[in-house]
Amino acid sequence: MNDQERVVLTPNQKALKINLQQAIYGTFAEIGAGQEVVRHFFRAGGASGTIAKAMSAYDKDFSDAIYGKEAKGRYVCKPRLVNMLNHEYRLIEERLKRTDHPNKTFFSYANTIATINFSKTVQGHGWMGVKFQTSPEKEPNEIILHARFHEQDALLQQATTGVLGVNLIYGCFFLYETPEEFLLSLYDNIAKDQMEIDMVEMIGPDFAEVDNRLLSLQLVKHGMTQAVIFSPDGANLQAADVLYKKNILAIRGSFRPVTKVNIDMILKGIKQFQADPKVEPDQIQVLFEITLNNLTASGNVDEQDFLDRADILCSLGQTVLVSNFSQYYKLVEYFATHTNKRMGVILGANMLFQLFDEKYYRDVNGGILEVFGRMFSRDLKMYVYPWRSQETGDLQTTMNTVIHPRIKPLYEYLVFNKRLKDLEDYDPEILDIFSRDVLAMIKNGYAGWERMVPSYVDSIIKDYRLFGYDPETAPNADYQPPARVQKYLQLEKEAGR
Repeated sequence: MNDQERVVLTPNQKALKINLQQAIYGTFAEIGAGQEVVRHFFRAGGASGTIAKAMSAYDKDFSDAIYGKEAKGRYVCKPRLVNMLNHEYRLIEERLKRTDHPNKTFFSYANTIATINFSKTVQGHGWMGVKFQTSPEKEPNEIILHARFHEQDALLQQATTGVLGVNLIYGCFFLYETPEEFLLSLYDNIAKDQMEIDMVEMIGPDFAEVDNRLLSLQLVKHGMTQAVIFSPDGANLQAADVLYKKNILAIRGSFRPVTKVNIDMILKGIKQFQADPKVEPDQIQVLFEITLNNLTASGNVDEQDFLDRADILCSLGQTVLVSNFSQYYKLVEYFATHTNKRMGVILGANMLFQLFDEKYYRDVNGGILEVFGRMFSRDLKMYVYPWRSQETGDLQTTMNTVIHPRIKPLYEYLVFNKRLKDLEDYDPEILDIFSRDVLAMIKNGYAGWERMVPSYVDSIIKDYRLFGYDPETAPNADYQPPARVQKYLQLEKEAGR
């Protein structure tokens, strides 16, 4: 269902509809600037049927006395929100006997919000969530989200917090069965430029079939945020928690599927990045980035195809970034909002021509010079993995990439100053491996693709039948992989690998 097909209720209408539901009963706890949510329910009328308790743990000492101290001393964080939800929900169960309330579905709503500071150097953001039942006999669910507020006034950010909180609570009770519609409803009566939601998590008995990685994908797909991150175990992560003051090293690709080349790129990239004197080895955060335009290359987003790629990367212990950054400079700017330490980006030499092509920067006032100024004014190095031409067999590196004469001085400056560096000690025997060839071989039942992916990846693909793999499908007699692929497979066979 798209946004135009839904009937959008006002915050007052949503609050009143909840208040009139005799079964819904719970508590509100708000910290910091998030004192606006419960006000909507009080003003809508009929609040006595919904609100068992409303409180503001505004003072830090009082807050610590109620919820305990956080290990890192932070108040606007997910652990604090989780502590609030669990504490308040436990009190509901302790204080309200089921024998007296057999038909009630309990809930606890909580938030911890910080609005923009007076000097406007720190933007507002916050966490909010609901722990709730959908029927009296069920265990509770939890929905948690993180939002960043873009309005330049604290009062406006507080008002947005109030509307978002109402939308969240309403969605928990009336839209929980349709997660995508639930996500869209969070922006009811809120414009996209007022805030972004960069993390959503749904857990509980009613969300047993919900894959939180798909929720992350939906956030980017619907323009609710530009990028989302999830961990190797598939948990949605908040960017600041992952990237704050880290040496970030990113590799972009289709990973459809991961090949030996991808693994060689990241291993050699990490080795060279760690050797940099400005990089702290224990502060490196590696990210495998998949862009939205890569996921939509064939039209609409193929969710199963996305999950196939994610399953492999997660199985390899990797942290995945899904972004809407079609251009590298936007990716670097995103990283720079979280760290001022040295960053690295790994790319294939075949991408250099595109990176230095002026036509991709016509929508920027200063063109390519402004883009590269914004990108390399940060502490950034780009590591270039060699690429072998499929037509000529020539090896392409930073030393022989053909760049337009008008841009070549800029290119040579970056190479000379080692902001563009070739990756060393690469494996020359695997340069003829491309993901698209592996994918074609899998789909056409052509044997040998297993030798082109890392150990264990072939087993994952076979065990879970990813990327259309089907052992029962007869090989396609009309398909033949390129000659370079057949040569590589023959050499691997002769080597006993």
